[in-house]
Amino acid sequence: MVDAAQIFEAEHPKSEAGSWAGTVRPFDAARTDYATFCKGKLHSTPQNPAFVEAWAECPGADLVAIELTQGGTIQFMLVVEIVKDGAATIARYPGRRHANGSFPACIDGDLTGIRDQLRQTLAKGRPDVDLLLLERNEAERSAMANPLYGEGCTQSPNVALAVDLDGGFDEVLGRTSGKRKRKKHRSQTRKFETAGGHRRFVATTPDEVDLLLGTFYEMKAARFRQMGVTDVFAPPTIRDAFRRMFVGALGKSQPDFLLHGLEVGGVLRAVTGSSISGNRLTCEFSAFADDELAIASPGDFLFFENIREACESGMAIYDFGVGDERYKRQWCDIESQHFDFHLPLTARGHAVSAIGRMTGAVKRNIKENQAVWSLLKRARRQSAGTSADTSD
Repeated sequence: MVDAAQIFEAEHPKSEAGSWAGTVRPFDAARTDYATFCKGKLHSTPQNPAFVEAWAECPGADLVAIELTQGGTIQFMLVVEIVKDGAATIARYPGRRHANGSFPACIDGDLTGIRDQLRQTLAKGRPDVDLLLLERNEAERSAMANPLYGEGCTQSPNVALAVDLDGGFDEVLGRTSGKRKRKKHRSQTRKFETAGGHRRFVATTPDEVDLLLGTFYEMKAARFRQMGVTDVFAPPTIRDAFRRMFVGALGKSQPDFLLHGLEVGGVLRAVTGSSISGNRLTCEFSAFADDELAIASPGDFLFFENIREACESGMAIYDFGVGDERYKRQWCDIESQHFDFHLPLTARGHAVSAIGRMTGAVKRNIKENQAVWSLLKRARRQSAGTSADTSD
């Protein structure tokens, strides 16, 4: 293991784009500089300082900040976590599978040569790393191209879906079967009132964060069991990171993260966890109770209210994130493809990258074939002991 207290530097030869230089620092030593650089820079939630810091506090986490400069001015900063994956050492986004729609903090300008400099800087700064693997990146954000897009990239297996909020909530409904949605919403409201009344609220205290997260984990675990898939929220380190994230946002005039809950008859029936990045609100996760009121679709009701509120607060995009689900398609008019960035640094890294590319291509082909994907999901549900599609 490389000494975490050491700062490494690597020089890049002169190119047409000018002279590049790079450093790799332990995140603890760079967190203040990173937060300062991110201010006013376009970046997405997985590179938000608050998101990164939440994962940096996980026991044994090995996070580093890669800083690239040109002419003595910082042009690009990237925070990654160094992890062991079998025999290979890989640099990934903090949060791993929970880091979606990534876009690094960088200037809006000419970053020609940045991928070569990134390779040289990381290879010298952390020679133990075999592969830099950055998954589920946005190709562009707010009309700015992702500087990582290009050589070494493959298409991610999952599509990303979002809602254009231009024109306000009435316009959104006008583009997405609004008459039917309003009728359903009125019907849901009547059912909820009959069941004892409803309340939609946002967590404003640590106790409410614990309540909403705890209920979400229970709901999601039950849903994953029905689907026959692994519960990616089960590890305590992941739950602790999310708690730090949402508690840390409390009291901010412009919070980075929000937890919404829907109570019906005094019982939580649906929960969403969202992030805010610029003019985009992203639903990072959601779940609903599979109980006697599931037929009234409390999850749909909560999304209706969340999207309406996003419009009223001036958001430009409501992002459902990765994954193609029926409830998302009922709202979305923006479909995009994320990309995975592979940067092998050693022979082992090349081998791991090649296997990853092949695996990703197989997954993508399966998910793009609706008949095959439906059969696979049905087989998983049957294996888990349920054949019903209970998606909200």
